[in-house]
Amino acid sequence: MLHPAPVTQLPAHVARGKLLEQVDATATTPAYVVLTFPNTSYRLRLHPEGGVRAELGKRIEGVIHADARRVDKVGSGGRYVEPVFGRPRRVQGSVVAKDEKANTITVHAGVPIVCRLTDARQRADQFEVGDFVSFDVLRGATFTENA
Repeated sequence: MLHPAPVTQLPAHVARGKLLEQVDATATTPAYVVLTFPNTSYRLRLHPEGGVRAELGKRIEGVIHADARRVDKVGSGGRYVEPVFGRPRRVQGSVVAKDEKANTITVHAGVPIVCRLTDARQRADQFEVGDFVSFDVLRGATFTENA
């Protein structure tokens, strides 16, 4: 069953979800959180930046950051983050914002993800809001909770 999506308007880069799990770092694994998002089956595993204050099972808002290997404009397909459970490895969706100074684009793939372009041949000014894009995500996607 789909849960009603929140109706409060957020900036294009802010993700609103629920904190399912918070795992401390070990000798071999960095700390991570597991978040879920309204109207999706996603359970994304992200590295927290600056700590997380939200309680387990409660709403959380913040920004997901990921490094894009190479971003390609595509003509068809759906919005998605792959895999549904785990760390993001592939993203496809619409560009909803861009920051030329930071060389990032924000992609709506069921949840907004701010993507830093890592291919030296690509710049944020080469993309327009509304472009449909697809890319692989490098290891280390992060989540920064809003203050």
